[in-house]
Amino acid sequence: MDHSAHHTGSAHEHTAHAGHENHGAGHAHNNHEAHAGHGPAHHQGASWGMAAKATLHCLTGCAIGEILGMVIGTALLWGNVETMILAIALAFLFGYSFTLFAVRRAGLDFKSAVKVALAADTVSIAVMELVDNGIIALTPGAMDAHLSDGLFWGALLGGFAVAFLVTTPVNKWMIGRGKGHAVVHAYH
Repeated sequence: MDHSAHHTGSAHEHTAHAGHENHGAGHAHNNHEAHAGHGPAHHQGASWGMAAKATLHCLTGCAIGEILGMVIGTALLWGNVETMILAIALAFLFGYSFTLFAVRRAGLDFKSAVKVALAADTVSIAVMELVDNGIIALTPGAMDAHLSDGLFWGALLGGFAVAFLVTTPVNKWMIGRGKGHAVVHAYH
């Protein structure tokens, strides 16, 4: 696709492209990469740095929600299944909320902001939660460990670390195709 007709200067109106999900493919949208040109490197997809930043953004929301869910479930003396369901639900809620607030600050109405957050984060959060909770479930004794046990925190933090490593390439692939966090970049 020839992008030269879209760009007449060093900065262009991002909102003019809000409905073009695939237009964002390969756009870095940070100060040093945003308009570096449209040569061959422009079409190679997202950088690893961009993918890691998107994954860290997602991981932060997921970690807050998941830890809060574990604390609440444990404090209410819930079983493992109920606690894990609450933790996963809160991970999605907090994961989405970070993007939702960012695009609302950029001026998007609530309904559109929800659509952007769902498009940007669903796959990333799902992969992260699957990997993280899978590691916790497969770590002997972790499901029965208490919040005061090192095993609980070791399995949780180890799960987050592995989830970050697994989710970053997924995000890189999606951003490079104009999906996932690429839909958020139009609002930065």
